[in-house]
Parts: sequence; C-alpha cells; structure tokens
Amino acid sequence: MRPPPPAPLPFLLLLLLVLLVHLPSPPAEAAAGPASAWGAISAAAGGRRRVASPAEQEAAAAGVLGRLLPSHARSFRFQIDSKGGVCGGSSCFRISNVDGSGKNGAEILIQGTTAVELASGLHWYLKYWCGAHISWDKTGGAQLASVPLPGSLPQVKATGVKIERPVPWNYYQNVVTSSYSFVWWDWKRWEKEIDWMALQGINLPLAFTGQEAIWQKSFNVTDRNLDGFFGGPAFLAWARMGNLHGWGGPLSQNWLDQQLALQKKILSRMIELGMVPVLPSFSGNVPSVFKKLFPSANITRLGDWNTVNGDPRWCCTYLLDPSDALFIDVGQAFIKQEMKEYGDITNIYNCDTFNENTPPTNEPAYISSLGSAIYEAMSRGNKDAVWLMQGWLFYSDAAFWKEPQMKALLHSVPTGKMIVLDLFADVKPIWQMSSQFYGVPYIWCMLHNFGGNIEMYGVLDSISSGPVDARTSHNSTMVGVGMCMEGIEHNPVVYELMSEMAFRSQKVEVELPSNLTIPQDWLKIYSYRRYGQSNVDIEKAWGILYHTIYNCTDGIADHNKDYIVEFPDISPSSISSDISKRRTISKMEKHRRFILSEVSASLPHPHLWYSKNEAIKALELFLNAGNELSKSLTYRYDLVDLTRQSLSKLANEVYLNALNSYQKKDSNGLNLHTKKFLELIVDIDTLLASDDNFLLGPWLESAKSLAMTENERKQYEWNARTQVTMWYDNTKIEQSKLHDYANKFWSGLLKSYYLPRASKYFTRLTRNLQENRSFELEEWRKDWIAYSNEWQSGKELYAVKATGDALTISKSLFRKYLS
Repeated sequence: MRPPPPAPLPFLLLLLLVLLVHLPSPPAEAAAGPASAWGAISAAAGGRRRVASPAEQEAAAAGVLGRLLPSHARSFRFQIDSKGGVCGGSSCFRISNVDGSGKNGAEILIQGTTAVELASGLHWYLKYWCGAHISWDKTGGAQLASVPLPGSLPQVKATGVKIERPVPWNYYQNVVTSSYSFVWWDWKRWEKEIDWMALQGINLPLAFTGQEAIWQKSFNVTDRNLDGFFGGPAFLAWARMGNLHGWGGPLSQNWLDQQLALQKKILSRMIELGMVPVLPSFSGNVPSVFKKLFPSANITRLGDWNTVNGDPRWCCTYLLDPSDALFIDVGQAFIKQEMKEYGDITNIYNCDTFNENTPPTNEPAYISSLGSAIYEAMSRGNKDAVWLMQGWLFYSDAAFWKEPQMKALLHSVPTGKMIVLDLFADVKPIWQMSSQFYGVPYIWCMLHNFGGNIEMYGVLDSISSGPVDARTSHNSTMVGVGMCMEGIEHNPVVYELMSEMAFRSQKVEVELPSNLTIPQDWLKIYSYRRYGQSNVDIEKAWGILYHTIYNCTDGIADHNKDYIVEFPDISPSSISSDISKRRTISKMEKHRRFILSEVSASLPHPHLWYSKNEAIKALELFLNAGNELSKSLTYRYDLVDLTRQSLSKLANEVYLNALNSYQKKDSNGLNLHTKKFLELIVDIDTLLASDDNFLLGPWLESAKSLAMTENERKQYEWNARTQVTMWYDNTKIEQSKLHDYANKFWSGLLKSYYLPRASKYFTRLTRNLQENRSFELEEWRKDWIAYSNEWQSGKELYAVKATGDALTISKSLFRKYLS
C-alpha cells in the first residue's frame, strides 16, 4: 500500500517557493547579445529539419510522467503552446490549475514551447509544490514519497506560474562522456537518461552513439582496413578525436549494427521531446589506408598522445588537411550519410579538430583556412549547418591559442554559424578574457568532473551566479548554459543547481544570511526534497558542506588523486625529507583553502581545498540523522559518499606518515602506518559494498551483456577493466601515462586492485628497510604492472547487489578512525 501523504509544506515555505520560481524575464538585450549573431543562430538552428508535431510532443511528455510517476498519469495535462499565446515567442512553461478537477481527472495543466518545457514544468511543480527530488538512480534516485495522492495535489496561485528561459539552449555532455559513462548502456538505461534530460530542461544534447557505423559507410573502404582505426568500445571517444587508433579494438560488425540501431532509438525519442540533437561531423581523422587510396592527398601523421613508447599500432593518427579538396568530399559524404540514416533532424554539428592536438602552425591565415574548410564540409552536407565547438582547446593549450589564433578560427565561418562551448566556465571562464569570444555566440558550461572520478566537489556559488553574470555582461553573446562533465552520476546537488540555471534569470541564493526573516533558502529546500522530510542535523550538515566541499575557489581542476586510487609511482628516497613539516603547515592553514603542495616532481598532490575537520563535523551530523532517515536511498548514498571521502582524505595523511617513517628508518612507525593504510582500503571497500551505487560488478556485467559472442564478451570486459585501471598501454617496467585517470571508488576494485598494488609496495618497502637496502622501484613496477595486466584480462565475478547496513558500517568506521 502507498503510505498516506505527508503534511503539506508550511505556508511560509510555499510563499518563499513562489517567490523563488516566479522570476522576471531578463531584458531582451541582455539575453540576446548582438542581434545579428542571435538572429542567425536562431534561424540556422531552426532551418529545415523535422520537428515532432504538438500531439507527438504532448504524448512524449505524458510518457515521461508515466515512467516517473505512473500513479499520477491522469493528474496532469500537457499542452504545447504552438501558437505562442502563452510564451509569446520565447521558450517557457506555464503551470496552472485545472478547473473542476476531480479524483479521476487532471488537476494541473502544464503548457510549454516543446515537450522539454512540458517535462521541465512537471519537474518544477513536483519540486516546488510537492517537495519531490529527482536524481540519477546511481546517486540515490528519485524521492517521490512526498508527492500527495491523486486528487489532492497542491494548487498553484490562481493566475498560474510562468517560467521563461533567459537563454534558449541547455546543452548536455562532453565528447568523452560517451566512453566514461554511456558506453555499456542499453535502450532501457538510455530511455531513463533521456527522461532525466527532459526533466532537467536539456534541449541541446550531444548524440554521438553509433557514429562508427556511419564512418564505415562513408569511408567506403573494407572492414579489414578499419580494424586498426576504430578504438575499442571503452576508448571510442579518443579514437573519434584522433588521439589514438586501434586501442581496445577492433569493433565487430555486431557492435556497429547494435549501436546504430540504438542511436536511432535515442534520436527518435529526443525528436519526440522537441530536443535538437548535436551530431558528429568530420574532423579530418582518417584511416591509414587513405595514404594508399589517395596518394596525392595532404595527409599527415599527428604526434604522440600519451603512449609509453610510440607504438604505431595505436599511436600517431592520420589527419587529412582541411585545405585538401578530399576533406570537403569526405565531410560532405559523412553528413549526407547521417541524414540518410536518421533523417533531416538537426542543423547543429560538433567538430573538434585539434582537441588535445596542436595545429602544425600557429599562422592565423592557416587557422582561418582550416576553420573555413571544416565549415564548408558541414554546409555542403547541410546548407543550414551550425558548427558547435568545444572551447576546451583554448584552455588546454593556452600557449598556442592567443588572441590572433582564436580570432582566426572563430571568425573563419559566417556570422551565426558557430557556437562555442565555454567548457570550463565554472572555474576558468574564457568569455571574460576573450571579449565574449570576439562576438561569437557561446554557451556557459560547467565541466566539474574528470574521468568519471568519484569525489564530492563543487563550486555552488559560481554555478548560482556565473551564468547570470555572463548573460547580463556588456555585449554578451551568451546563448545557453550547459553541463560538460566527463563522467556523470555523482554530486547530485551540483547538477540539480546547474540544471535550474537554465530557467533562472536571477542569481540563486544558495544559503541566505541567518538574520533574514525568510525561513528557507535553496539549500534547505534541497535537503528537504532530497530526503523527503526536514531534519535539523541534516540542514546543519549541508550548511557545512556548502562552505567546505562545495565551495572550492582555488581554481584547481578537481581530478581525484587520493593515494588509494592513484598510488604514487615513486621511490621514497626521491622525496624531500620534510614531509612532516609540510603536514604541519597544512594543519596551520586548516582555515584556508589550499591544495597539498608538491614536495617533489614525482609525488602527486591530492586536491584538498577545505577543512577536513569541518567535513567530519558534517559527517557526524549525518550520522545523528540516521535514525530518522536510514530508510531513504538518497540519504544512504550521501552518507556512504561522505564517509568514503573523509576516510580517503585520512588515508592520504597515513600514506605520508608511512613514507616519513621510512625516511627516518623507523620500522615500527612504518609497520603501524602501513597496516592502517591497508586497513583503510579494506574498510572503505566494505563501506562501499553497502550501497548498490558503489560497486564494480554492474560496470563489468553491463559490458558483458552487450556481447553476442564469447570473443566480444572477453573484449568488452577487458575494455571495461582497463579503462578504470591502466587505461592505456604499458611496458613491463613503465605504467601507462594515463593510469588511474578514470579511477573509481567502487567496492571490488579497492580490494582486488588498489589493495594488492599498495600491499606489494609496502611489503617491498618494509623488507628494504629491514635489510637496509634502497627501494627497488623497478622491481616493484614489474610486480604490480604484471598484476595489473593479469587483472585487466581477468574473468572473476564481482557483486552486483549491496551487502551490509550502510548506517551501521559508517558509524563503526567513524568511531574507529574519525572520532
């Protein structure tokens, strides 16, 4: 039976919510920027493309509701504002009451520009009138128990509530998200993600699945000649960018056909919801056989990208120069093949020719001709094409991309035919240093995550104000907001707030000063919705987390380098002997935001930007709330995540204590700290095993489930295991340059991979100290690299269901290590 509905939200809270959501629209000039660029983008994005009918979109929105909250399928009515009577030509949704509604009839009417606005309006209503919360399943899922029963839904004010988008686009994905997060998804998982996207207001999603089948048909070369071109499933993103080729491959015809069929389902659903998918285009990356087929073509080989020894089997991809006539022919053929397979569904295409690769010359004239050729190839295939480009290259290779080079590329296409993603605007906004991208429309994006690492981290104040500052700045050319994380399914509070900024025309007060008479702020409302009830300890805990973990202002790109998951490849004798002094300085600076400073060129420095003691106080408050909230899946996820992070940061200190003891030739201290470090790995693994969302097993099983043959099964599992561990190639004595880039705090991975690695290191360290010999770094490398390669090819099974009680385990570990 369904539990009785909770008591309605207090009147003052509802009043505040109305104040929060009923925000004025921005001035037209602030939202639009220069009229010429804005008008051209709007016209080109619309152009001639297939758009779902109002009836199809209304049915699609109803489908989202039916899958999310089937008990309320008849409680809402959806209506596309096809004539603009509600939205007046802008993008909006409007929530109003349905007159004469009864127990079996619709109670709430949601009108909107597209089905995305309808779904967003539904989500807004569920959040701010019913106290509900929706996040990814792997971050606790949806909290819908607070939604009243059909027939008793809260009414909005009599005139309704209308919310307009301050900018038209809400973009989603990074070009590598497809590999770090989506690679093993089937249609069931994709359908859930597209629903989530619609609820968050995303209307401009990257759609990269299945493109290898398009390349296969466009290149018109034998399948055998493509075996060394495509990467394996878990490494396709980097093969697409021209960073590598062949690594983890080849791709079977089963994979190509399967992914193309999946892409057609994905695109069909996106179109039904009124989204504008961003499809890939030709960037110049070609198979090696092109050198033979087109001997006069200007094809060069790019430099090494992170291999250990330049192995030609996957190093140094081939690039067809954009100035060559063949470039336009291939680019046009690719766009035409996409249109043949998918229909005329979009005018927006992504291309990143030099993503983590550098052009052969910095001459502005060359760069301009390069940009012109890329766009011409697009426009020959689709005359309305708009080029969407990641602005990451301007940040990652800032020494190359100075003002002349940036202008040359950005101005190489007609006005309004390019949109730039300000990919890292949450930390390093390029729009500020480039005069609004020199007049080119751009999207303010949050990058936030690297490698799909699991780390509690965020900059909530930047998210809540940055898009507004950019949009209202002088001569703004901002046309959207976006989320460009490398991996998803973590830090739900960050993505909740960032998604809301697509509909916020004013800055969000994440936390209000305590002396104000308004009783609630965004963060308190969030915690109420996430767990389905108010709790004083939880509110206090989130206040601490906001000022610590979610207030990183040091400008460092957060990539988890905690010593458990990225174990240093060093000899202790190569490290400065003042480790303890550094630790003392860190303690003295506990009230300042800082990162662990580097004591030698070889010792990695885990990112620490907050007071660990304050975060531990937040954890204690979480534990205090356990008796009330232990049944909540969202609470359990947050509790496990916060406990994990607190213990991992402690392990960093323990590791340094062990090295310090070794340098002092203190064998007792080394044994003590070694034992504690290894115990922490085991205990964190046990903690993670208590929640379904922190398990290695589902990642591996989802990979194997896509296989149709035994060889595919072995290949896919190897791909899945390798990506989260060694990542790329290695020799017997040299690990991959990208080892642990995609590290994960997953139960199973800690015990079976990170623990043996650390144990082998400390066993050898202890023996060397006892025998008064120098640490044999190369011998340890041989030992653990051999173990890693064996593990990568392993077949052992890992749990796919949680075991143990998360609250009990967290309390026990808190007493053992943190109290």
